[in-house]
Amino acid sequence: MAEIDVTVRRASDADAPALAGLRWRRATQDHGYAGDNLDEFVATLADWMRDHPQHLAFVAEAAGEVVGMAWLAVLDRVPTADRYTRRGGDVQSVFVVPELRDRRVGALLMSAVLDEARHLRLEHVTVHSSPRAVPFYERNGWEHDPEWLSWAAGA
Repeated sequence: MAEIDVTVRRASDADAPALAGLRWRRATQDHGYAGDNLDEFVATLADWMRDHPQHLAFVAEAAGEVVGMAWLAVLDRVPTADRYTRRGGDVQSVFVVPELRDRRVGALLMSAVLDEARHLRLEHVTVHSSPRAVPFYERNGWEHDPEWLSWAAGA
């Protein structure tokens, strides 16, 4: 495949429509959502971004278009006797438009997210992945850890 020029950067409030569009595309194309509330969703996501500054969005751009996203939720952790400030992170809502998958767009997004995690000195970063994306995360340095457990409502 031909190389593409991709830029990854932190998203701003101005990117809310593009981010909402990617979330919408995933819901409709990948998950079969058939709603007609896109305009309402764009406004809701913009408000949500302003109300949740601890969720850091990153966008990938190619040819002037936002073609991918990844979010890093920064979470305060309970202090310990020897570490009063502790934080962790959770990667959320990673998505690259299907026509640009397998062209390193996701890897560039993940690199930017993990660079930010290092910069913020996060103790650890987690991700809840779809089975299809597990190999992507493994290729990008993620490992399974037997000490991490999960719980899901309704389980």
